[in-house]
Amino acid sequence: MQRRKFVHHSLFAGASLLASSFAKGASKKEPLPFADKPFNLNYAFHDGMFANNAGKEFTDQIRYGYDMGFRSIEDNGMMGRSAEDQKKIGDLLAKLGMTMGVFVVDKGGNGANTLAAGKQEYVDIFVSGCKRAVEVAKRCNAKWMTVVPGDFARNLPIGVQTGNVIDALRKGAEILEPHGLIMVLEPLSDTPDLFLRFSDQTYEICRAVNSPSCKILFDMYHMQKNEGNIINNIDKTWSETAYFQIGDNPGRKEPTTGEMNYKNIFKHIYNKGYRGILGMEHGNAFPGKEGEASLIKAYRESDSFM
Repeated sequence: MQRRKFVHHSLFAGASLLASSFAKGASKKEPLPFADKPFNLNYAFHDGMFANNAGKEFTDQIRYGYDMGFRSIEDNGMMGRSAEDQKKIGDLLAKLGMTMGVFVVDKGGNGANTLAAGKQEYVDIFVSGCKRAVEVAKRCNAKWMTVVPGDFARNLPIGVQTGNVIDALRKGAEILEPHGLIMVLEPLSDTPDLFLRFSDQTYEICRAVNSPSCKILFDMYHMQKNEGNIINNIDKTWSETAYFQIGDNPGRKEPTTGEMNYKNIFKHIYNKGYRGILGMEHGNAFPGKEGEASLIKAYRESDSFM
């Protein structure tokens, strides 16, 4: 789609106009602020993030997000949708020239099904999830899928647990690699019971699995909580990182709402040559249409590093 010349309103004025136009029931045929101008980086929104402006139907939100300049989506729960809905979403993304980001491999070793324990029943659950994920990815045109190894097996030494995780992930990579799919391992901060918590730990595991289908999902919200030093740790784990996610801290809302300087982080990632997806893995800081306009404004501001 050819980009139209961007009208040089201030970011605040643009976001305010966006909110007011919908409040007054403006025609969809009227030009919208930021419409048709993609961001410098490829941010992916979730179902519900633009529901106040676009409605509850995810496909309507996708169309709205496209008009606002976004070119990708994420959907953690994609595997829980019907095959018909998966294909409908994939077809719409293809029509708009948008990209499907991550979805979560369900029953892939979360919680009690810890891959660190090395139990065959847990490995079987994970392998089954990977096989089903291949079919889901075909329907919705996905390439990446999130995997969390689950909790510690505290009755085992940490090195043995790490070996068990590596062995299981190699089995998953064998399934995904022939299809060009990538499982991205996500270290989390939700609870200290989780086995995978740090970027260097995830880097070590990816190097040991040694497959193009096993890489790092660097969620900057979780890593800010667990280890900080975001830009330096991005650099150290760069060769194994295939995907980023966003969330300011504290609060896990959009950029500019917390302590993280996302404008500098985005500039650094862009200058390193990354043109992949950055998932908007966070909530909206403010409610309603005005909150959605504020979120878009925050991304325009943080993305204005060029």
